[in-house]
Amino acid sequence: MTPFTTKTLEEALTAKLMLNFGKTPEEATDQEMMKACALVLRDVMAIRGVETNKQTRREQKKQVHYLSLEFLMGRSMMKNAYNLQVLPQLREALEHMGFKAADIFEIEPDAGLGNGGLGRLAACYLDSMTTLEIPATGYSICYELGIFKQKIVEGQQVELPDDWKGLGSAWLLPKPEEAQEVHFGGTLREFWADGHLHTVNENATTVLAVPCDMVVAGYDTNHVNTLRLWDARSTKPVDMSLFSRGEYLKAAEEEAMAETIAKILYPEDNHYEGKSLRLKQQYFFVSATVQSIATKHLATYGTLKNFHEKNVIQINDTHPALVVPELMRIFIDEAGMNWDEAWEITTKSVAYTNHTVLAEALERWPQSLMQTLLPRIWQIIQEISARWQKKVEDFYHDASKTQKMAIIWGGEVRMANLCIAGGMAVNGVSGLHSEILKKDVFKDACGMEPWKFQNVTNGIDHRRWLGEINPGLDGLIRDLCGGDDYLMHPLALRKLDDYADDKAVLERLAEIKHQNKVAFAAHAKRSRGVILNPDAIFDVQVKRLHEYKRQLLNVLHIITLYQKLQDDPNAITQPHTFLFGAKAAPGYAVAKRIIRLINSLADQIDHDPACRDKLQVVFLENYRVSLAEQLMPASEVSQQISTAGKEASGTGNMKFMMNGALTVGTLDGANVEMHDVLGDENMFLFGLHADEVEQLKREGYVPQRLYQHDSTLRRCLDALRTGFRDGVSYDDLYQRLLFGAGGSPADEYLLLADYQAYCQAEKRMAQTYADPMQWNRMSLHNIARSGIFAADRAVAEYADNIWHVPHK
Repeated sequence: MTPFTTKTLEEALTAKLMLNFGKTPEEATDQEMMKACALVLRDVMAIRGVETNKQTRREQKKQVHYLSLEFLMGRSMMKNAYNLQVLPQLREALEHMGFKAADIFEIEPDAGLGNGGLGRLAACYLDSMTTLEIPATGYSICYELGIFKQKIVEGQQVELPDDWKGLGSAWLLPKPEEAQEVHFGGTLREFWADGHLHTVNENATTVLAVPCDMVVAGYDTNHVNTLRLWDARSTKPVDMSLFSRGEYLKAAEEEAMAETIAKILYPEDNHYEGKSLRLKQQYFFVSATVQSIATKHLATYGTLKNFHEKNVIQINDTHPALVVPELMRIFIDEAGMNWDEAWEITTKSVAYTNHTVLAEALERWPQSLMQTLLPRIWQIIQEISARWQKKVEDFYHDASKTQKMAIIWGGEVRMANLCIAGGMAVNGVSGLHSEILKKDVFKDACGMEPWKFQNVTNGIDHRRWLGEINPGLDGLIRDLCGGDDYLMHPLALRKLDDYADDKAVLERLAEIKHQNKVAFAAHAKRSRGVILNPDAIFDVQVKRLHEYKRQLLNVLHIITLYQKLQDDPNAITQPHTFLFGAKAAPGYAVAKRIIRLINSLADQIDHDPACRDKLQVVFLENYRVSLAEQLMPASEVSQQISTAGKEASGTGNMKFMMNGALTVGTLDGANVEMHDVLGDENMFLFGLHADEVEQLKREGYVPQRLYQHDSTLRRCLDALRTGFRDGVSYDDLYQRLLFGAGGSPADEYLLLADYQAYCQAEKRMAQTYADPMQWNRMSLHNIARSGIFAADRAVAEYADNIWHVPHK
């Protein structure tokens, strides 16, 4: 399988530098060398990709199309070299040629085409689909600017543009000959011909969608899949007459309008322009994708009548929901099918993954926006909605259920209901989450069509998140489990359980973790000037900043620890370092305040001599995939403390577990399934369960009572009002917790209800840490039982139960 030796790789890199940059290795810069490496690996994958596509067509295999408005790919160089099994050769070749391999890998920008877990999951699944030899394509937008670069200035988040394409474009293969036209606005004209009613969209604005393909290599296979990223271009030539009259901006206006679509990941949508652009992005990528799939299908089979037999479209969250009416448009307007035939094929082709139970996150679009921007799609959605509503009425004869399940209601289009009506399967992403969907969020839809509802618990690419990023642990696993079998069969990690009482193994595990902490401390010092103590507990919470994820609860506990230390300098015997990494959505004011609070507290503790070598708080700026790859192997405590019933699954929790960190967490999302395999004895659980959360809210939750009766909590919250040495008061957060604000109820996510239980869980964790043998035994059990959370398992379940495609 390995395409290169060190020598042939050196020759290929030398040739690439001369051909593409006109330079010898001695003259080349690090950036040119990075691009040369990418191009050499890309060539190998592109050749294999041609073979894969030929075989798929020849054998007429069913194909999976995975649509996600986010793909958080991170860096590709090490990952592709690892999967092609040339990583050692690449390192060696670079060193021979006078470069530092670590520097070359480090300058590659992250392809940050996602906000968090949703996009990272899509990237992991693409890797697994390829490794399992499933013919699959991922589809998204080729955003010019990925998720913003976060800078912390005077404790506050500042967003800077993330222009990843400068060096990152080396991975992209533009395919202008496969461009598709996407239409916005315009007016509809209807006429009868050949016994059919035809609908034509006239005077529409046309945007050209140009595919830029990123090839993805699987591990230990010649199979290659593609991530197709759509770039937006204007179809109109620049008006030269305007140029000659000096109206330069007006001349390029049409072009600029089109290119805005692919400019930036998920614009703010709390104003009309943002909403309009976001809906444009969704339709742009969906229409281009569906047209592309249909064109290729027709080229192979000559008809669209067997479309559902040869294609399955997986919608990752509701962002690509317009696939349903777009398929109908193509089947009816372009292939001449009648409604019933088109609907039959559509509903056998589409499956929907739901990622949230938060009502505000279930997408709804203003009807007026849909009407003006997508007139033909709006017409089709109206028809789908009317037929679905009749079906619901005939089944339930209950107006309240009809209202809840309607696709169009109250001037809004509800995208989740559209996905449920137009798809063959709906799945949640953890056992608990799927149950909540069935029993609560989509209860009535499940009552009517129970066969549609399934669960596929999320998984992570364990080859990347263990094998590649944690070579020390990978070496231990190979020694104990008999080679690298676990890379293709992750459940082989279970063999580690046999060594739970082997002192030598536990000591080696502890030493691997210590070396990873030393390496991360060096990285933190080099990259951000932070001094970390590798002998402290590395207690980590890294994820998007959202109130339900409860970073603020973590902060309240740290304030309490700090106050204890002020009362008694010996209150902490084991140095304790709390590491945070999080980006707040640019318009999410409360989340940004919490980031500022973390930094205020970090500054206070940093300047208090009583805390030296006892307590430290560090906010890791610009958390992203490549930083996570450094941090995960060094982490010892994983904070998974969301309000029970709010986190759909989580995947960070799985990465921590796989790298031997112990979880302090609630029974929420996939923590429930982690608990199923670990038991109480191998994690630190606390807090209300999902049903108890609902009960407390029903009975009437009054956080002020907790404040009055608990002096420790009262002192902690009062510290928010007074603030710290930087003089910033956090009275707004204090008020929000105790009295509510801006229409939100007091302490909406029950931080104060879980506060004491959380403090106790952290205390139990610190006491356990004081017994290294016990701690390392628990750590080993976590690694041993993490195999079930591999993306290979999740993708195999999709393949068997939803997509019905064979796999390796």
